[in-house]
Amino acid sequence: MDQHYLHLPQPAPGIDHDYGPRVHILSHPAPMSLLARLCSAEVTQPAINRLVSRLYDWMLCEVASRVLDRRVIEVPTRMRASEPRGVYKGQALDRRQQVVVVDIARAGMLPAYRVYDGLHDLVDADCIRQDHVMASRRTNERGEVVGLDIHASKIGGPVAGTTLLIPDPMAATGTSLSRVLQTYAALEGGPPRKAVAMHLIVTPEYLARMNKEHPELEVFAIRLDRGLSSAEVLAGRPGARWAEEVGLNAVQYIVPGAGGVGELLNNAWV
Repeated sequence: MDQHYLHLPQPAPGIDHDYGPRVHILSHPAPMSLLARLCSAEVTQPAINRLVSRLYDWMLCEVASRVLDRRVIEVPTRMRASEPRGVYKGQALDRRQQVVVVDIARAGMLPAYRVYDGLHDLVDADCIRQDHVMASRRTNERGEVVGLDIHASKIGGPVAGTTLLIPDPMAATGTSLSRVLQTYAALEGGPPRKAVAMHLIVTPEYLARMNKEHPELEVFAIRLDRGLSSAEVLAGRPGARWAEEVGLNAVQYIVPGAGGVGELLNNAWV
C-alpha cells in the first residue's frame, strides 16, 4: 500500500492578503483568464452561461478539497481481476457528509445548479440538498442599495451539522448574503457546521461586512476588485490598508467588475 495517498495535500493557496485566514482569493491563471473574458463587453448570451459554468465547476473542486471532510477509502480497481494488489487505498472525500447548496436567485441560479450537480460525483445523493431564496436589492431614488427584499424561499429543513455552500457570483455589498446567513442561523436546530461562500469577484467592502457580521463564514473568490482605491493603496498588499480600499461606485456596482452579471445570465434588464 502506498502511504503517500493516506494524507493528501491541500490545493495551492491563493494570493497573500491581510483579510484573515477565512478569506481565500484563488487568482490562478486559468480561472482569471476565463473571468477576464466573462467580464468583457463582447460576452453576452449564451457564452456567459458557458463561462460561469466552467468557473464554478473548477471552483467546486477547489473548495471541496479544502472544506469537505475526508476519509480513507479502499477501492478495487479493474486490475483486481488479474492482480490481487489492484486496490487503491487512500484519502478521498467522505461521501456520507451532509451538504446544502443555496441558490440566491437570480444571479446565483446557474452557479448553484453547477455546484449541486457536480457534488453528486463527490457525495451520495441522499446527503445533498438544494435550497432556493428569491431576493432582490432595494434601492433609493439615487440608485443606492438601502436594503434587501426576500420575496420567497424554499428551504428543505434544518442545516445543523451540514456544510452550507452559497455560490453567488458577485459579492458587492454583502446585503444579500448577510440576510441569507441570518435566515439559516435562525432555523430550528441552529446554524450549519460550516458556511462557505463561493464568488467570482469580491470587494473589500463586502469582506469587511462579513468579517464584522459573520466572522465564521469561509469566503472563496477568484478575484478581488478594489479598482477605485488610490494608486498607493493598489500598489500595496491587499488588506494592508483595508479601510482605504474601495471597490464600489456610488450605486454599489463593482469596479472594475463585470457589469450586470445577473441581468446577463437571465437576459433580463429589469
